[in-house]
Amino acid sequence: MNKFMLEALNEAYKGLEEGGIPIGSVVVKNGEIVGRGHNQRMQKNSAILHAEMDALENTGRKSASFYSDVVLYTTLSPCSMCSGAILLYKIPHVVIGENQNFLGSEDLLRDKKVIVEVLNEQNCIELMSNFILSKPLLWNEDIGT
Repeated sequence: MNKFMLEALNEAYKGLEEGGIPIGSVVVKNGEIVGRGHNQRMQKNSAILHAEMDALENTGRKSASFYSDVVLYTTLSPCSMCSGAILLYKIPHVVIGENQNFLGSEDLLRDKKVIVEVLNEQNCIELMSNFILSKPLLWNEDIGT
């Protein structure tokens, strides 16, 4: 597994241990992690704190040009909200751990010329699959259904 996806997966496990949704993300610039996060909707009673949003928040306030060469790693296909943030900051490259349990707005990202790489890592697939089976109501709340 790619070392940055492994870090995103570690963030996902951290979220699960905290009683949240097990999705993690890291922001990488010049081969270094500059931001990391995990879904914290449950932990912080948040409407919007998905893993990608948390990782961007933890990257801190940056100029728009900062994002021109970053890669965002996320363990699960990004939803429309997180894809909107990716587009807003013109993040050029997204690496997705898996899209078997949830297919987000990958087509929208590709249409806007974002490089979208889907790894379909077995660890990411199993983590989400097990969570969805054990907590379907929480999962449905997280994806807005």
